[in-house]
Amino acid sequence: MSEERAELESLRALDPQAVSLIHARYFPQLYRYARYRLGDPSAAEDVASEALVRLLEAVAAGSGPTSTLRGWLLGTAANLINDSLRRRYAKPEEGLSEEIAAEGPTPHDHAEGSEMIRAVRAAILRLTADQQHVLALRFGSEYSLEETAAILRKKTNAVKALQFRALAALRRAMEEQA
Repeated sequence: MSEERAELESLRALDPQAVSLIHARYFPQLYRYARYRLGDPSAAEDVASEALVRLLEAVAAGSGPTSTLRGWLLGTAANLINDSLRRRYAKPEEGLSEEIAAEGPTPHDHAEGSEMIRAVRAAILRLTADQQHVLALRFGSEYSLEETAAILRKKTNAVKALQFRALAALRRAMEEQA
């Protein structure tokens, strides 16, 4: 029995130790993925927490993941992020710029060159959800092509092509901003 399947069996029994272990193992991965996609540490923490809460709710209801825990959690996080981005874009244009201005740069932004980070984040937001997802998995969470393909339930070559198109679109978006 694989380690992930053993975790799933313990989780289905709602073993507190298994829940704690799953939180410790997956929260950092979910947080990095959400932070990369959203660019907001607080929102990333909310997404990572909500994905784990939804896992527990699904398991308690007798549903949830059947084979891959990581894939289920990252899929749930991706859906939460997409919902968040939809809500963000549903706001009027003035509200969006006010929100960005109100957030202001974080110390982390200053340390890494806040202007470039803002430009990259803006360019990433112009990509499709699938393109954002593959870049977040590959570069934000540092998964290999094979791991990314397994999570996305796609062939490795399809992930390569999607990543290539995403990087090309990102480059074009960055050039347009320059």
